[in-house]
Amino acid sequence: MSTAIEHAPATPARGYFRNPWRKPRILQGVTIGYLLWSLLPVVIAVIFSFNGGRSRISWQGFSLRWWTQDPTDSLLRDEAMRSAMAQTYKLAIITVLVAVPLGTLFAIGIDRWHGRPARSANFTMLLSFVVPEIILGVSLYILFTNLLQGLVPLGTPAQAIGLISFQLSYPVIIVRARLLSIGPEYEEAAMDLGATPSQAIRRILLPLIAPAILASVALVFADVVDDFVTVAALSAEASSETLAQKIYSASRASPTPEVNAAATMMLITTLLVVAGGLLFYRRFSRGQSDIATTDFMQL
Repeated sequence: MSTAIEHAPATPARGYFRNPWRKPRILQGVTIGYLLWSLLPVVIAVIFSFNGGRSRISWQGFSLRWWTQDPTDSLLRDEAMRSAMAQTYKLAIITVLVAVPLGTLFAIGIDRWHGRPARSANFTMLLSFVVPEIILGVSLYILFTNLLQGLVPLGTPAQAIGLISFQLSYPVIIVRARLLSIGPEYEEAAMDLGATPSQAIRRILLPLIAPAILASVALVFADVVDDFVTVAALSAEASSETLAQKIYSASRASPTPEVNAAATMMLITTLLVVAGGLLFYRRFSRGQSDIATTDFMQL
């Protein structure tokens, strides 16, 4: 019996296992299918934002009715929607202006701060990625309405502090990853050649970490424009509601294509910020290696 086993012909490998180095066509198909499935609702929302009628499932001709032409329900003439847009972009700009510089300084500090405190600070930044946003929003609501009652009113101040607290980790993690990849050698070489520490940071370090900073700006801005949980928990009145809240409320009532126009406006704004960040970086890094640009695209 043992002889029969030894002389049994080997079964030839078939399919993927016969040549595991060939192109993974199945995975490519799954990836393309996932992308199409993810983008399909977005494409439908964008198309029906230009629908001439009130239907959200039946095309009734191209029109800008839900953008500008309808006197009461168009995105740019609806007072509530305009207020929500202004609140959304105001919070996004405030958060970017505070969280990105502060996060960049934290990243540089953690990178040069060794020992247990640095590891604790780094762990705290990573912890915010796993803490549910609703917990942070509710905790801040309890803090502002009890312990800090009267000091931080609900609405724009509380929303801005909440968003900055939640978004601060993104620039810290992204910029620190960039710092780890470039190392301290460039700054040390500049100071060996006579540069002061401030000159080494301004003229050597900041240009090197510029892609990470710009990526942080794009990521924080896009995430704040899309944020719902934190701003909803810390809202005070209708004037502090954002586009995300308006879209959610409208979609549960009697939605019109105006909601699609609002969602399309958020999408366009986000894409413009990301594209602007990339073009800005390419313009000011002309003639340098494409490695940093590749890092920006990967982020």
